[in-house]
Amino acid sequence: MDIKRPVTRLRGVFLLAVFILLPQQAWAATGLHGAAMRWPYALPFAGLLLSIALGPLLFPKIWHHHYGKIAAAWSLAALVSLVIFAGGAATLAALVHALLAEYLGFIVLLFSLYVVAGGILITGDIKATPAINAGILALGTLGASIVGTTGAAMILIRPLIRANRPRRHNAHVIVFFIILVANVGGALSPLGDPPLFVGFLHGVDFFWTTRTIWLQTAVVAGLLLAIFVAVDVWRFRSEPLLDDAGPGKPVRIRGLVNLVLIAAIVATLLASAMWKPGIAFDVLGTKFELEDIARNLALLAIAALSVWLTPDEHRQANGFTWEPIREVAKLFAGIFVAIIPVIAMLNAGHDGAFAWLLSAVTGPDGAPREVAYFWFTGLMSAFLDNAPTYLLFFELAGGDPQVLMHQLSGTLASISMGAVYMGALTYIGNAPNFMVSSIASENGIEMPSFFGYFLRAGAVLIPLFLLLTLLPVAPILRWH
Repeated sequence: MDIKRPVTRLRGVFLLAVFILLPQQAWAATGLHGAAMRWPYALPFAGLLLSIALGPLLFPKIWHHHYGKIAAAWSLAALVSLVIFAGGAATLAALVHALLAEYLGFIVLLFSLYVVAGGILITGDIKATPAINAGILALGTLGASIVGTTGAAMILIRPLIRANRPRRHNAHVIVFFIILVANVGGALSPLGDPPLFVGFLHGVDFFWTTRTIWLQTAVVAGLLLAIFVAVDVWRFRSEPLLDDAGPGKPVRIRGLVNLVLIAAIVATLLASAMWKPGIAFDVLGTKFELEDIARNLALLAIAALSVWLTPDEHRQANGFTWEPIREVAKLFAGIFVAIIPVIAMLNAGHDGAFAWLLSAVTGPDGAPREVAYFWFTGLMSAFLDNAPTYLLFFELAGGDPQVLMHQLSGTLASISMGAVYMGALTYIGNAPNFMVSSIASENGIEMPSFFGYFLRAGAVLIPLFLLLTLLPVAPILRWH
């Protein structure tokens, strides 16, 4: 692999970041009056989701070569509708907020974790038995709340793929990997999953989810691992016998400097949350905190250090390419733009096109309905990305972290579990999902389509979530 080109690109990213890299904030008011919008303004977003779902299935060659243009076309349709509705100034403010305040902070964190984890090479002979596969999934699930779902997924996905490539039936291993490592495992800390980090930035204690939903997460993860073992044993029985001739090569971890850099990423996130200099910059109504700018610049610096310090052969042996992060960057840029009118309508509350949503999560006496918060947060997280969805329901529940952590702890737990757990239902529910699928496809794993994955994940997860919400005989799963 020619490493000079990525380095040149990283330098370009650094120059761009000096001027425009901005924080991952809440969806702020941008001059768009969501109360005056109706459902047709959501059509570009729906069209983009359908394109992501059907494009690879119906016209794979066209999609593979032009997915960025297709996403851009739907984004442009959303922007044109906003210009007609609110004028150029309000649309520009909304676009600046979506791309600079939301998207760049999101993609920089994802990019840094992808680059750093891609420099960690796990070598040796790993035989894809059900026990070994379950062990890798369990390790990733445990590590996801420490190094993040993206970090854990990027470290383990390539050795898991290499081990399972000889098997005829291997896609189910990646599906469960996405569910457990890229989603459920990140439920116990703000470092684990973006929605919980958003909550941390809005005042939720760092260890609140660890204390509050550790048991629910352990039960969900344990049941999922048990289901995986049953499925993998069934699939494994039809596989050819493994070659047991002689001892295999011992497992070794190379590129250890990247483990230090992952620790630096974690430290950077914590430091940015604790450092509050009180300095902010305003661009078209969007405020950019100095600590967030510093955090994102530090993350890019860590990614550049990884490229510089990691031997080229480690990334070559990993099959590392830039295509998965490029695909995620382009498609999520389209999602963040096309979702602007949807977020505006949701933020309008009782006055917007989605007023029924607020009524659905609130009882006649004004008390929040915890089960409704869990399901609505979860199902919307599966299709709208879980970080902004978490924040939307956080604000619907009052937005006061002290009240939500104490008097309404069940509501906050419902929002947290819904956003994290159900982000696993689709490829776009959480950013690592799409990236893992892309890496697996690049490496010869025949991954299911968008709907194929949704059906498989839903068949496993929906009954499990119903168990959490409908069985009164399971008091250990109560949310408060």
